[in-house]
Amino acid sequence: MEFNKINDAITASDQITPEDIAVIKEKGFKTLICNRPDMEVADSLSSDVMAEAARAAGLNFVYLPIMPGQFTPDLIEETTRALAELEGPVFAYCRSGTRSTTAWALSRKGLMEADEVIGQAAGAGYDMTGLRPYLAG
Repeated sequence: MEFNKINDAITASDQITPEDIAVIKEKGFKTLICNRPDMEVADSLSSDVMAEAARAAGLNFVYLPIMPGQFTPDLIEETTRALAELEGPVFAYCRSGTRSTTAWALSRKGLMEADEVIGQAAGAGYDMTGLRPYLAG
């Protein structure tokens, strides 16, 4: 499990396990977002299993699966809503953290300057420069 802090509100990570949730809770996170589709993981890491473990630890859980390269307007809207409405800080995960970071970055359009989004993502180890035209649009 990685803690790739984008900013004080959100951290991205690679795949976690139910056992990792205690550490996530201990570090002060309040909401867990799973961006990894169930079809990519073993049953022991399914969104249902992770949701149960998160709720047992007192965390909010949101399942927003992203197939590689498929960032739909609905997904971006749901990500924006989750980040605005659910208690933070948020811990988001997928296979490598890239999809979670990309969803966050796309949800910031109109809320943050493109360079700020790209810079924060870069500070966490994710290259979002390819999103500049969309973010600046």
